[in-house]
Amino acid sequence: MPPTAAPSLNQPPQSGQRSHPQAPIPAERLFQGGQEVQIVHNGGTYRLRITRNGKLILTK
Repeated sequence: MPPTAAPSLNQPPQSGQRSHPQAPIPAERLFQGGQEVQIVHNGGTYRLRITRNGKLILTK
């Protein structure tokens, strides 16, 4: 049986495949000094922001 390629970060796992947990990403790396990032998922754009109290809020 030929080897299968690892799933791309840009593509969801195919039917029957399980995704493997990724290593944690530090918030500092994700936000790069800012307070908000936009995430595109399934055609929608989500906002992930850091509040004044240091909490994370995800909104569509």
